[in-house]
Amino acid sequence: MTTFTDSAATALELVFSLDPELVAIVGRSMAVSTLATVLAGAAGLVLGAWLGVARFAGRGALLTLLNTFLAVPSVVVGLVVYLLLSRSGPLGALGWLFSFKAMVLAQALLVLPVVMALTRQVVEDVQMLHGEQLQSLGAGTSLRGALLAWDERYTLLTVMIAAFGRAISEVGAVMIVGGNIEGFTRVMTTAIALETSKGDLPLALGLGLVLLGVVWLLNALIALLKRWRQGQEAGSATPALSGVGL
Repeated sequence: MTTFTDSAATALELVFSLDPELVAIVGRSMAVSTLATVLAGAAGLVLGAWLGVARFAGRGALLTLLNTFLAVPSVVVGLVVYLLLSRSGPLGALGWLFSFKAMVLAQALLVLPVVMALTRQVVEDVQMLHGEQLQSLGAGTSLRGALLAWDERYTLLTVMIAAFGRAISEVGAVMIVGGNIEGFTRVMTTAIALETSKGDLPLALGLGLVLLGVVWLLNALIALLKRWRQGQEAGSATPALSGVGL
């Protein structure tokens, strides 16, 4: 295959014929990123909501550090996880290096700051509007964070979708800790890089089309959620905190 047209035609054939290798890579990639997003969300939503309402000494420095982590390259995260899981590392006894678990851990650590930072901002914004009302009703810091996060649950769902998009589109971290082993740790982004370097452009292009489709679908879901949320708010005459049952 020497032309773009030939490669594109073969790539489409691989996609629509559900080529077994392509399907396996896509399935593995979806599984890794979904589990990583769930794990990061479980911790990030809680910590982010708490940070949105908590006030303590050093909070500004902590937020600056958190925002710094948003810009950390994925290869740096991969390197840190590699050192932790290597034979001489503190978690080497787990034997996770070059495995599915290592890739999940790397992606979870990569998207955790994203979930935390965005959740913190969402909760802090609504805290400015309704925090005093909740505090006057006796709600402590943790309860306020939980109630405000629940009231903004649809917005936070878009945060989780964005985090999944960040996870599934990254390549550096999973390449380092997963090793890109065929049939075991090869995901869409690492397979695209490898197949392109090998000259197997149809498979690389087919995977690229699937990845592009996944990212498009995620953005479409975010847009639909925002539109639905705006419709709900426009059609509701109840206070913004009605969702928390107060």
